[in-house]
Amino acid sequence: MSSKVYFLPWDKKDELYNFLKAARIFNHVKARNFLAIKIHFGEENNEGYIKPKYVAPVVKIIREKTAYPFLTDASTIYVGKRSDAYHHLLIANKHGFTVDMCGCPIIIADGLRGAAEKTIEVNLKHFQTVAISQEICNADSFMFMSHFKGHEITGFGGALKNIGMGCGSKAGKYAMHHSSKPTINNKRCIGCGNCVRHCYQQALLLVDKKVVMDKKKCAGCGQCIVNCIFKTFGLKWSEGPSTVQEKIVEYAFGVLKNKKSSYINFLNHISKYCDCFSLPKNKPLMEDVGIVAGVDPVAVDQASYDLVNKAYGKNFFKKIYSEIDPTIQLKYAEELGLGARDYELVNY
Repeated sequence: MSSKVYFLPWDKKDELYNFLKAARIFNHVKARNFLAIKIHFGEENNEGYIKPKYVAPVVKIIREKTAYPFLTDASTIYVGKRSDAYHHLLIANKHGFTVDMCGCPIIIADGLRGAAEKTIEVNLKHFQTVAISQEICNADSFMFMSHFKGHEITGFGGALKNIGMGCGSKAGKYAMHHSSKPTINNKRCIGCGNCVRHCYQQALLLVDKKVVMDKKKCAGCGQCIVNCIFKTFGLKWSEGPSTVQEKIVEYAFGVLKNKKSSYINFLNHISKYCDCFSLPKNKPLMEDVGIVAGVDPVAVDQASYDLVNKAYGKNFFKKIYSEIDPTIQLKYAEELGLGARDYELVNY
C-alpha cells in the first residue's frame, strides 16, 4: 500500500512551516512526550547540513502540541569535531544550533565519549541485537531531519542512513562499517602520506614510500578513499556496500521498534560525499531540488531518490558511483516492513 509523500520545491523553502502543517506528519506527537529530532550538526569546512533556520519551524509545530523536542546526534567513530559530546556541542553551537535559533536544546545521544548505549533485540540476517545510542532509546518518539546526498559506501544517504548509522552508538557504527574495509592498489600509491594524515584510527602508515594498512585498526569509515586523489583505495563492491546497506537497515529496524516517527529530507547541496568529511571540495553537483516529508522512511527516501534523478535528467547516483546499487537499502527496508517503495507524491 502506497503512502503519501509531500514535496516542497526549493524555491518555496520559505513556506516550510505551512508546508509541514499541510503534510500532517506530526500526528504521532503527544503532549509532554520527549521527542528526539535526529539531525546532523555539520562537520567543519563542510556546508552539507540542514541549516538551523529550517529546524525552527519543526520545533515550533512540536511545541504547539506541548511536547518536549530536543535536537540530537551521536558520536562519530573517526576522531574529529563530532567524536565526543564536548566537541560535538561546540561545533553545533558554532553552526548556529542554539536554543535561541532553534527553540530547543541539544542532547548528544550516546553520552560524553560515545559509549552510552542500549541493546535492542532484532534477530535479523546480520545482527541478533543492535547497539543504539541511549537517549535515542529513551525518547518517546522521533522526527528525522536528513540531508539527502551521495555517499561513498551506500550510494546515497537519506532517512534510512540517518536512522540506522546515525543512531548507532560507537560500537554500533563499528559493527555496521566492518565489511567496508578498503583494499589497497599500491601501484597507484605515490607515497604522499595524505591518507595517513587523514586516518583517524591510525590504521595506515608508509613503508618504503608505499601505504600499508593494519586491518585490525581500520574502522571502515572511508576517509582514505575520499582523501586519496590517486584512487589507491577501493572497496569490494560485490560485498562491502551491499552488506553495509543491509546492516544500516537492520539498525534502523532496531531504532524504530515500538516507536513512532516522521521524516523530512532536504534535497539541497547535493554532493558526492558524506557530510561527515571536512572537505571544502564537497561541493554541490546539481541544483537544489526541494524538501520531502512523510511518515514512511522508505517512501520518503525513494521519492527523494526519484526527484533528484528527475532534476538531474538521468541517474545522478549511477553517475557518481557506477559500482554501487543504492536501492539495496530501499529493497531490504521494504522487505523488513519498515515501509513501502510505492508512494503518492503530493506537490505543495
